[in-house]
Amino acid sequence: MSVPVPSAAPAPAQPPVSDSVSFRRAFRDLRGGWSQRELWLHLGWQDIKQKYRRSVLGPFWVTIATGAMAVSLGMLYSLILDQDLTYFLPYLTVGLIVWGLIQGCIVEGSEVFIANEGLIKQLPSALSVHVYRLVWHQVLLLAHNMIIYFVLLAVFWTSLDLDFTALLAIPALALIIVNGVWVTLLFGIFATRFRDVAPLLTSLTQLLFYVTPIVWTTKVFDGRPNIEGRARLAEINPLYHYLEIVRAPLIGEPVALYHWGIVGALTVGGWALALIVMRRFRARVPYWV
Repeated sequence: MSVPVPSAAPAPAQPPVSDSVSFRRAFRDLRGGWSQRELWLHLGWQDIKQKYRRSVLGPFWVTIATGAMAVSLGMLYSLILDQDLTYFLPYLTVGLIVWGLIQGCIVEGSEVFIANEGLIKQLPSALSVHVYRLVWHQVLLLAHNMIIYFVLLAVFWTSLDLDFTALLAIPALALIIVNGVWVTLLFGIFATRFRDVAPLLTSLTQLLFYVTPIVWTTKVFDGRPNIEGRARLAEINPLYHYLEIVRAPLIGEPVALYHWGIVGALTVGGWALALIVMRRFRARVPYWV
């Protein structure tokens, strides 16, 4: 009597490959968030109204504070650095306005997902909605602060050599906003996973404020051959180039082409890194918050 030979067990079925960790899903998230722009445009504006609720001047308190800081620091540092106030005050003011946008995307962007924990867990939507919302919030604050620039423009119109090249500030600001999105995405994901990142970025941003030519200018090195080469050290700081492509056109100065090249390279590299991080960790953010 022959003994039946057991047939080989069927190979286990391979689980379907999930696209939760893929560039396709990352791009889908970005497109999905953009398609919900009515939502984040409304929420960004509500953030402004909520913050200054029951205030007579509302968000214009930010404008007043920035203007007072610009005038105070401008008068002080123009004396310390022996700079012409008609040049230094617009230089400092535009620097502070643009810096506010950059700082907001870095510091507040690092906590964008932590601050929206409830919405992320209860409302199924693209993570990029919260990123767009925060960047839009910073753009609204920038628009309020630009009032200070137009006031200075009326006061120092004769001393500012403005022409049509001032319009270069528009694509420059658009480029900074595009960079603000990847900065918020990248730092937001890292700070959600590692909670020490947010306070570290806050301290680092405060340090960068003083080493970036905002309250000082590289022109203080002109005519001083013994230390003139030290002005090149400022160009190691990438934020200097972001400031320069906006500030120079708005105060009537030419912008060297290499500033645009460096900002363009940083934009491409930053977005590439942000997409890699988003591809790998986007699905984990709801579990980390």
